[in-house]
Amino acid sequence: MRILLTFFLFVFSLHATKINDVSNIVGVRENQIIGYSLVIGLKKTGDGTTSKFTLQSISNMLKAMNIDMNPIDIKSKNVAAVVVTATMKPFARQGDKFDVTVSSIGDAKSLEGGTLLMTPLKGVDGKIYALAQGPVSIGGRNVRGAGAESHPTTGIVYNGGFIEREINIDLFHKEYATLSLKEAGFSNAVAIQKAINAFYNTQVAVALDSRSIRLKRPKNRSMIEFLAEVQNIDMDYKPKNRIIINEKTGTIVAGVDIELRPVILTQGDITIKIVEQDNISKPEGSMEVDKNLVIGLNENEVYTKKGTTTVANLVRSLQKLGATPKEIISILEAMKSAGSISAELKVI
Repeated sequence: MRILLTFFLFVFSLHATKINDVSNIVGVRENQIIGYSLVIGLKKTGDGTTSKFTLQSISNMLKAMNIDMNPIDIKSKNVAAVVVTATMKPFARQGDKFDVTVSSIGDAKSLEGGTLLMTPLKGVDGKIYALAQGPVSIGGRNVRGAGAESHPTTGIVYNGGFIEREINIDLFHKEYATLSLKEAGFSNAVAIQKAINAFYNTQVAVALDSRSIRLKRPKNRSMIEFLAEVQNIDMDYKPKNRIIINEKTGTIVAGVDIELRPVILTQGDITIKIVEQDNISKPEGSMEVDKNLVIGLNENEVYTKKGTTTVANLVRSLQKLGATPKEIISILEAMKSAGSISAELKVI
């Protein structure tokens, strides 16, 4: 299978963004709910007789309908035991519909064509917050590209969930609220504080730490109006430099302005010397990639103009030297460990 090496351009300088894009309101959050149930109506693709919990569940269901059946006597392969998961949105109200995910926990071959029986969905506190029921759809689920494998033991019941119990969040009567940065940073916390105070021309926001900004509602506005305005205020935001590596696919996502420090390293039969020079010399047998980058092919040396050594032009040079995507990933990981890369390296 061909491994794709991809680079995207991110600009990591200060730029204006909405406060809503980089922060959340503390207390306003999604909640996970979960339940156990059965999917029926399968065409002999359900759990076999080795899934004893499925047979016991069928027996319990029949007993609730005044039919006494010993689990040992149940031979049906048209039923599958499943775990049902879903996410409750903030401020969900009784009767609201939502999608639920259904996943087999037995040895069922497929949930295609099945129907999920009524399923109580509980929160972490053990209380029932919703019910779910309906036909299971597996069409196109988890297919991420041509030739990708689908998973017929996982499906979705579209609009199959119904909110029964609400989670009360009383913002209207509050005088204070707190913003939480999605990415901690003292400079960004202070930038949000300054932007909000400048907008209202008074001290209504205080940065408590690198992630939290406390807000005090102005007297002439409700909390809902206040938060709506705050979320749409522009502020100068500086995201962290990051290199994202997917080891399974060989994909690398990095900014072109992530600088590297001089380093000497060896990977397989490739020896790399990153040397900063005020003026790039061109050794015999070298190849110019661009005006700031020259490769010495005989010694596998990478020469870069001082102040221009970046992950982007390093990878271009490694590709010229014949390094594979996996070798490039290994080199970047080693350079991060050696301190040559200051940006955050995240492997997924």
